[in-house]
Amino acid sequence: MRIAVAGGTGVVGRHTVEAAQAAGHDVVALSRATGADVVNGVGLDEALHGVDAVIDVTNTTTLSAAKAVTFFETATRNLLAAGERAGVGHHVALSIVGIDGIDASYYAGKLAQERAVAAGSVPFTIARAGQFHEFAGQLLSGMSGPVAVMPKLLMRPVAAREVGAHLVRVAEVGAIGRARDLVGPRDEVLVDVARRQLAFDGVRRRVLGVRLPGAYGRGLASGSLRGGTDSLQGEITFDEWLRSEDHVRGVRTRR
Repeated sequence: MRIAVAGGTGVVGRHTVEAAQAAGHDVVALSRATGADVVNGVGLDEALHGVDAVIDVTNTTTLSAAKAVTFFETATRNLLAAGERAGVGHHVALSIVGIDGIDASYYAGKLAQERAVAAGSVPFTIARAGQFHEFAGQLLSGMSGPVAVMPKLLMRPVAAREVGAHLVRVAEVGAIGRARDLVGPRDEVLVDVARRQLAFDGVRRRVLGVRLPGAYGRGLASGSLRGGTDSLQGEITFDEWLRSEDHVRGVRTRR
């Protein structure tokens, strides 16, 4: 198969590209660096020529529902339109487990993406996964000062490497509408995970947990983001991931 990975240079994208290549597929990584921009559509027609399946793992960093919705609707619309013109037979979109009742903040964008994919003309599969083991480090690196504040989040994190391999398997099967969710092997609390990562990296920094207000905060604290009992389960625990080559040791504190 010829597989295009939108966001192919990102946290999940690079593992998806690697897994697809390891499975013997011809892979095209879509990103602005490679001349394909999902936001304005530039370069997508050329990049999707001869492609059998698109795996969309694009992302944006925002807590604004309006900005998230705009990004994901625009990117999805452009990818689907270019995919239809190129004759792509399968569009796979990565989403997040348990967000149905959290139509707010970033998750509003992911739900809008799911709706756009389902309404499109390209056969599709929506593949939801838990938060990544990399998530705590991303939040820590984006905060300055000796104290980090984390939202109260009950989750079942999974390694981005396992998500990438899962997405390739989903693409291989063909369009089924909704794949089984993928979560990690253990329940975790975000604050605890962040503290363990800092301790492992030898970084002295205090981490405080707060419950965010509104529907978004309630959703994070509810446990719904742990996924259901029928979810597929990854094998790599957070602590095993810390000791792996996928973890870049030492979260920098910006001051």
